[in-house]
Amino acid sequence: MTTPHPTSDRYAPIVEPVCRAHGLELVQVRKLVMRGETVLRVIIDRPLDSGSSGVTLGDCQAVSRDLGPALDVNEAVAGAYRLEVSSPGLDRPLVKLGDFERFAGRKVAIKTRSRHPDGRGGERRKFTGRLLGVDGDAVRLSVDASELSLPFADVDSANVVYEY
Repeated sequence: MTTPHPTSDRYAPIVEPVCRAHGLELVQVRKLVMRGETVLRVIIDRPLDSGSSGVTLGDCQAVSRDLGPALDVNEAVAGAYRLEVSSPGLDRPLVKLGDFERFAGRKVAIKTRSRHPDGRGGERRKFTGRLLGVDGDAVRLSVDASELSLPFADVDSANVVYEY
């Protein structure tokens, strides 16, 4: 069983500079406890303006090699832990408001903390549809021919849905 801890911004000041030094961006840092073991999971991506696409195994290894000592020196994680550095994968998490703008046009799945109108007379917390972008602090989504606006602050989790 995996027990997630709240995503913490306390790791970002250590992780982001290491990612930037390698020409990468930090997507997400999560601290988890898996079968009694602490895991720090770092997801990295290549910026759109970098001219190349995708994160390589070498990128993950380089960030991991430099990040481990940085975390240890700053005593960021109490006790023993396992560091995992990976690419976002096909179901890339959408974490920052800018992610919702960047992936406009893609199919996404969004879970909200509270219920919202679904465009068909009901309310729900889970939405899958075409991402239309951002309007202020709201995420715009097309679901079943209805355009919805969900407050970014109420988004619990979101990710790109792979279409094959």
